[in-house]
Amino acid sequence: MSLGILKIAAVLEENDYDVHMIDLSGIENYESAVLDYIEQEDMEVFGLTGTTPQMPAAYNIAQTIRKAKPHARIILGGPHVTLVSAAYKRELKLNSSQRAGIALQQLVDLFDVLVFGDGEKAVLKALDDQSPKFIDADDPKSPLFLTNNDLSQFPFPARHLVEVDSYHYTIDEVPALSLIAQLGCPFACGFCGGRESPSLRRIRTRPTSNIIDEVLHLYHAYNNKGFMFYDDELNVSPKMLELMDGLIEVQNRLGIEFRLRGFIKSELFTEEQAKAMYQAGFRWILTGFESGDPRILGNINKKATQEDNSRCIEIAHKHGLKVKALMSLGHPGESRETVEETRKWLLNVQPDDLDITIITTYPGTPYYDHATQDPTRSNVWIYTFEPTGDRLYSYEVNYNTTAKYYKGDPDEGYHAYVFTDYLTSKELVDCRNQLEKEVRQALKIPFYPQGQKIHYEHSMGQFGNTLPPGIFKTSQSCLSSEMQT
Repeated sequence: MSLGILKIAAVLEENDYDVHMIDLSGIENYESAVLDYIEQEDMEVFGLTGTTPQMPAAYNIAQTIRKAKPHARIILGGPHVTLVSAAYKRELKLNSSQRAGIALQQLVDLFDVLVFGDGEKAVLKALDDQSPKFIDADDPKSPLFLTNNDLSQFPFPARHLVEVDSYHYTIDEVPALSLIAQLGCPFACGFCGGRESPSLRRIRTRPTSNIIDEVLHLYHAYNNKGFMFYDDELNVSPKMLELMDGLIEVQNRLGIEFRLRGFIKSELFTEEQAKAMYQAGFRWILTGFESGDPRILGNINKKATQEDNSRCIEIAHKHGLKVKALMSLGHPGESRETVEETRKWLLNVQPDDLDITIITTYPGTPYYDHATQDPTRSNVWIYTFEPTGDRLYSYEVNYNTTAKYYKGDPDEGYHAYVFTDYLTSKELVDCRNQLEKEVRQALKIPFYPQGQKIHYEHSMGQFGNTLPPGIFKTSQSCLSSEMQT
């Protein structure tokens, strides 16, 4: 479930707004559901949140609202608009091309208020009748930018506004819910969204006691003993071991066992962390290794080496932790040789599960923000990793209407909107399909059932699926944005 917008809802409830959430996750005919809800309820102000992959659905929802309620006020927040804003700010600062400016204008044309960055405080400003068109909570100097203290003072996400039992997620067959203990990631991977956005780049943390309180709340309210931590990387926090100790203490005190899952950064992973994680109930870790080729790891500014990544899996397996390897193709310099190196590395280290996707140049990623237009092809942009000269080419994408780049539909297959000096878009798709087939067969990792749409889990990137995001309304005014990753 979308925790960010539920966090916004919780803040609104705390400020005495009567909040309603329209949860559209998993609803195929979501536009009909929105229209039916509008006809039954008297409302004039709406708020939506969206990651980049969700924007076509969010755009359709907004258009549906606009047609049914021409004078309605529609607010958009969340990762996509935050990333577009960050990219646009950079363009203005450098007086460069207006690529992000065009993407921002497309949002301006449909939405009445755009919220950038953290939403908890910004939503209250967005509800004001005199609200400006842009509300920038992605500026650390702004009082709307959240601090560590703010995170511990706000209520937990308003999960009671959705049908919790309708979400079916398990960790080792234990029913599980998700939570986020901290915000932000300080690294500068070339493919990653938010590298120019302070709200996504700066680490903000909660006290361990506050995180434990949320875990206990979920346990008592929903009888859940499984928890997925959606922090970008758990082990970037200096208080990680303190959190593990807190989780261990809670289980010992209650006489129960948790089953946990979360992301870690490979070069920061230690024996001590692995041992503590297993004792706390972790059975799975997920890591964005991205590539098995040393040159590609350098080109994407990953900071982790092939040796770091191999050692990470070795440590995890030594301490009973299963590893899901998150891999991606289509980085600068990608070739059949680098894909082969990735294949050999995966077969050698033997992860317990894997995810292989084709990279996409989101607004707000260095691949997008630092690209220049191809002088011979107006719809192609070129990102160059200067130390090696390796290049990544990307086609212009209207993210409000296109989402086929994201993960791939099991029924339709993958679509690549990037290519390199060595592989065309089609060849990247073919390489990806062959790589996954060979590795899964060799390591006996089953494919997902035919036709099952699965959630792509990319470390240090955006989350979300191609199903529509949630939207919700309040009788006093509206809601707004998503502050989470």
